[in-house]
Amino acid sequence: MKFSEYLTESKKEGANLHLEHLEDNILNRGVKGARESIDFLRSLRDMLAGHSQSKVNVTTKWDGAPAVICGINPENGKFFVGTKSVFNKDGKLNYTDDDIDKNHPGEGLNQKLKTALAFLPKLEIKGILQGDMLFSKGDIQSQSIDGESYITFQPNTIVYAVPTDSVMASKMSAAQMGIVFHTSYSGRTMDTLKASFNIDIGNLKQTKDVWFRDASFVDASGTATFTETETKMITGVLSQAGRIFQTINPLILNRISSSDVLNTQIKTFNNTKVRAGQKITNTQKHVTELIRWVEDRLNKEILAAKKEDTKKKRIAEKSELIRFYRSSASQLAAIFDLMNLIVDAKIMIVRKLESIKSSVNTFVNTEDGFKVTGPEGFVAVDRLSGGALKLIDRLEFSQQNFNAAKNWSK
Repeated sequence: MKFSEYLTESKKEGANLHLEHLEDNILNRGVKGARESIDFLRSLRDMLAGHSQSKVNVTTKWDGAPAVICGINPENGKFFVGTKSVFNKDGKLNYTDDDIDKNHPGEGLNQKLKTALAFLPKLEIKGILQGDMLFSKGDIQSQSIDGESYITFQPNTIVYAVPTDSVMASKMSAAQMGIVFHTSYSGRTMDTLKASFNIDIGNLKQTKDVWFRDASFVDASGTATFTETETKMITGVLSQAGRIFQTINPLILNRISSSDVLNTQIKTFNNTKVRAGQKITNTQKHVTELIRWVEDRLNKEILAAKKEDTKKKRIAEKSELIRFYRSSASQLAAIFDLMNLIVDAKIMIVRKLESIKSSVNTFVNTEDGFKVTGPEGFVAVDRLSGGALKLIDRLEFSQQNFNAAKNWSK
């Protein structure tokens, strides 16, 4: 499996701008994606059943913000910091505070990047790394949660809490910033950079000003091991997924994956359920709602057309799309059944990984106080290619993330 092919929403092939959800691979890559998702989950199952030779490794997905890309520009040998916008056509690479003021005037992001530019050079990064910023000086608070004393910081949706009397808390409190690195890049020019999720930060120089680590998660083989019963359960789910996959018309799957319009409409509608925290249980009803939702959107676009030619064109496009949805209703229901099974197997894996005790506790801040939650999720990395897919409980974390107010600006 070439997991690097899953890195989408990027005009540059090697840029890690967005990791796809495992189940959406079915919509994104059609028949090939469905096979890959099932095979991928089998590899994870084997790893968690104690087979340490699995070709899949797992890292923790930290809920940091903003994303920071930093290192040496191979074209001029200068150190820079930036956001994912460094991969734009006219990449926003910041070598000085003046560059940051010009490229990122928003107050929150502006200060974060200036902190990164001031202190990350001390790590003596040789290439280019990408990480998620966890905190800068002033973000860390002292709080009591359930009678325990912690230092806490909230870069995005999740509140991270570290016991006050721990060595980690002391180092974090003394640091000017904290960051978790998860991706490295190699290439002779910024345009030809290739991403890898198998990174080595062992050669970075230690400094009290930057608390850093990689996203590595101990190999779960023999640590978060599935019991025999759990292994049978997930095997049963994957077998059922395989049977449903065999009933789906490959032409329908591939048409969805090859059509940006169909792909976007279906994923956008599915995300309305995620935002509402609703699991798709009745897939036939879901298809009916999808068709009605698409038709309503298309009708609004037709009404908004000011030119008669534009209106006629949109009416014709609507007719073709609705004809596809209605004629493929049963197949779409089967596709959603397959995606549900993929999600069920994924959640079994996520729950098992969450069962390992971490040195960093995770909470969400609710109106009723702090509520224990799992980490944002995990990233499964191919040991050979270095590519990755994310494993997230979307009804828990993604729903929180969709609706959370960010404390930093883009």
